[in-house]
Amino acid sequence: MAGLTRSTNVTDAEQSEIATAKSAAPASATEPNESNEATEIVDGKVEEVSVSRHPTPSIPESDLSLADIERRRSHPAQWAAYVVAVMAAIIAPYWLGRMLAARHTDWLVAHMSAFDPRGLAFLSWTVTLVALTGLGMAIVESRTWLWRIVFVIGLAAEQFVAGLSLLKINFWYSTYVVYGEAAPLANATNLGIIAAGFGMAAYAVVWVGLLIAIRKESPLNVLTRSWASFILFFVIEAASLLVVMFGGLLTAV
Repeated sequence: MAGLTRSTNVTDAEQSEIATAKSAAPASATEPNESNEATEIVDGKVEEVSVSRHPTPSIPESDLSLADIERRRSHPAQWAAYVVAVMAAIIAPYWLGRMLAARHTDWLVAHMSAFDPRGLAFLSWTVTLVALTGLGMAIVESRTWLWRIVFVIGLAAEQFVAGLSLLKINFWYSTYVVYGEAAPLANATNLGIIAAGFGMAAYAVVWVGLLIAIRKESPLNVLTRSWASFILFFVIEAASLLVVMFGGLLTAV
């Protein structure tokens, strides 16, 4: 009600008072004075009220363009080192694993025999899931390096396990030649990695399908939120692991 009184119920006498105040102190009527006060009508009376004031700029002027600023934030040397680290995580652990499988087969079989095929499948699925989760979080949280480091560590672990189990397209021939009767253990390890990979591919297809099929105003749009996306990812990955562990694949390969 006070706001309406200020804008609509201004009498001639009040207007005269405002004009007198402006002529007496023009700085107060047009802009805040040194004490941050201005002249206004409050409940039909002309009063001096406190007003806000823009702060003095604290950032010095700069001739840098937006491109220059983005270039300084990009840190190309760090990204170059990170790319080298990713390439090293792909190549070196896989080579080391294959070397151990070829030259220390008996020692490796003795240690692998302590595990059940399902346990080895779960182990390889876990390290692959860590790498994929780190990659996804690195994309979502692009301003932090934590998940990029997690991705490199998970990738190195996955490649090492893949090297030990001689993972490739027709891995069951290679594992039989190298491991002999212990080949089912290496095959189970490979199936764990493949299960995580197929789970990631299935998730990508389902996620893109949801983005295309669900409209913005639909209540089902909640399924496209980031937290729902990660829940869906882990559900699909868990389903792929269960298919490998209890679907008869461990005995078929």
